[in-house]
Amino acid sequence: MKIIKAFALALLFVSVCSAQEDIVQLKNVSDTILNPKRSLIVSGQLDPVKTMQQLFPGRLYTLDGHNTFVSWKCKNCKTASFTDVNGEEGDQIFPYERGVATRLLSDIDYTDSKGNQYKLLFFNHSVYDEDGLQTSRFSGGLVGVAKFTKNDKSWQMRSFQPGVAAFGAFSQAPKPKLTEIGEDQFAFTLLHVNGGGGGPFEGTLYLVAGFDGKYQPIMEVPAYELSNVESIQWSGSYAVVNDNTKKHFRDIIIKVNGSFNKAARAKDEFEVNLPDEIAAMAQTKKQFNFEIEKRFSFKGKSYKMTSKPIVKFSKVK
Repeated sequence: MKIIKAFALALLFVSVCSAQEDIVQLKNVSDTILNPKRSLIVSGQLDPVKTMQQLFPGRLYTLDGHNTFVSWKCKNCKTASFTDVNGEEGDQIFPYERGVATRLLSDIDYTDSKGNQYKLLFFNHSVYDEDGLQTSRFSGGLVGVAKFTKNDKSWQMRSFQPGVAAFGAFSQAPKPKLTEIGEDQFAFTLLHVNGGGGGPFEGTLYLVAGFDGKYQPIMEVPAYELSNVESIQWSGSYAVVNDNTKKHFRDIIIKVNGSFNKAARAKDEFEVNLPDEIAAMAQTKKQFNFEIEKRFSFKGKSYKMTSKPIVKFSKVK
């Protein structure tokens, strides 16, 4: 009888331990990890995931579906408010009270005109989930960034900003794209896309750059993209104007190309707000293609549209 009881207790212990192993654990970390003045030198080749773990020394998990993240919690960290561009659930208070999951969003290498080598590491912070999931459709992933410079055989961290702002859906930010907006002046764009179930997915383009000592969004272009609609769709592109008139914060041209078909409106589940530039045409024509061109210039602390949009129509019926 004693043997049976001991065996049952052993089974219970094993099952409890197995259940605990299936749950993502949080590691308590020091409040020094969020210090923007931290120093870090990586010898030899810089491994992005290992470097992420040096910056956010939580528990490293690699789950199915290329789901690699660091799980951590900071009890003594001073929280700060960061904008979530979704605007649905308010600002994000970081670090999160429940804990944080930090993933490597992207790593980008580039070289300036003098041959200096740089590496940007981008991080995606989301609220801790015991299953390692990212949920909440109208919460973006909070983007953080670390910039490294190649120095002989090592990489030295030159700037560190744990949080910039939150973009995207389901706590997952879009991957940033590097953009040179001036002479050896590099910024990055993020295409934020979200929408309700079955409804239109609306895209807004953001330009993030170093300004006033920190990375921050300095340009917002709504109606940059629209999908998941039968009657109308559009997508945007951008180009930096290099006409030798501006050394830094050069003008940016945004072009949006799309098509409209009034007959397909019967298939749309939701009404779409058309861009002002084509609304009148949509009232009188059955279908057409369009291009909307806008020019943005840096004014004060951000980019602003500086002239009336140029609109072109084709295949009008």
